[in-house]
Amino acid sequence: MSSHAFYPIGIPGQAWGAAEREAWLARQVKQRSYAQDVLSVIERFRERFDVVEYGALDYGAEHYPLLAIRSRDWREDLPVLLVTGGVHGYETSGVHGALQFVQQHAQDYVGRANLLVVPCVSPWAYERIHRWNPDALDPNRNFRKHSPAGESAALVDLLEPLRDRVLMHIDLHETTDSDESEFRPALAARDGKDFVPGEIPDGFYLVDDIEHPQPEFQRSVIEAVAKVTHIAAADAHGEIIGSPLLLPGVIKFPVKQWGLCAGITNARYATTTEVYPDSPHATPQQCNDAQVAAVRASIDYALAHRDG
Repeated sequence: MSSHAFYPIGIPGQAWGAAEREAWLARQVKQRSYAQDVLSVIERFRERFDVVEYGALDYGAEHYPLLAIRSRDWREDLPVLLVTGGVHGYETSGVHGALQFVQQHAQDYVGRANLLVVPCVSPWAYERIHRWNPDALDPNRNFRKHSPAGESAALVDLLEPLRDRVLMHIDLHETTDSDESEFRPALAARDGKDFVPGEIPDGFYLVDDIEHPQPEFQRSVIEAVAKVTHIAAADAHGEIIGSPLLLPGVIKFPVKQWGLCAGITNARYATTTEVYPDSPHATPQQCNDAQVAAVRASIDYALAHRDG
C-alpha cells in the first residue's frame, strides 16, 4: 500500500526545491556534541594510535574536522582492515561501537594488520540525530568521486590510495523506528514520491554485496553477534526490509551501484551491520557491544582467510 502520507514540508507528489530544503534545514536542531562525544574520545587515543584529519566540513559557522584512527605501526606488508561508523549520524551505536572497539580491542591486532577506523563520517548529522547532511542528501547513497555530499567525498578521497589494499571493510549502522516515522516519509516527500510503509525488523542483521556475496564471512559475523544480542527474523514474506535473505540474518544489496559506504573499496570481505536500538530486548550498551562483536568477528575471519 502506498500513500501521499502527510509530511510537514512540501506538496505531495512534487519534489522539493530550494525553499523546501531551507524549510527542512530550519527544523533541524543540535541535540548533542560531536566535540564532546567523539573528538574528546579520539584525543585520548593519540598515545597509542596515529590520528589523522582527512578533511573538514564547514556548515555555516560550524566547523567539523573529520578524523581517522590508524595503526601506529603501519606496514606495507600487512592487510588493511577498515571500520567506518556514523555514516548516518542518528545511528548512535555505529559511532560509539567503533570508538569502543578502538578503546578495548584495536591493540590486539598490532603487528597483524593495519587498522583504519573512521568512527563518525557525518558529524553534523550526529549532532542533530539525523540521516541526511544539511543539503538533505543521504551520504550513504553518494559514496563516489566528486560526490555532492561532502562527508562522502572526503571519505572516498581518504580511501582512494587504499582501494585495492583493503582486505575487510565493516560499516556500522542501525535500523531504527524513526526510519518509518521520519526518515522514509521525508525521503518520499523530498523526491515527490508516494510513501510505501515498511516493517522494521526486531534484531540485528547484515547487508552483503549482491555482486560479490561472501556467505561464510557473513555467517561468522552473525554467529558472533548472536552471543551478544538477538538476530532479526524474516517477516511474513521471508524478507528483511523488503529484501530476501541470503542466509539467516543476512540480506543482499547492490552495494557499489547504490553508492553505499561498504562499496568504496574493493575489499574481499565487506559487510554493513544493522543494529536495532529500539528493541525492548536490547540496551544501548548491548547495541555497542553488538557492533564491537561484529567488528572483531569480521577482522578475525578476514585474517584467517587472508589467502583464501
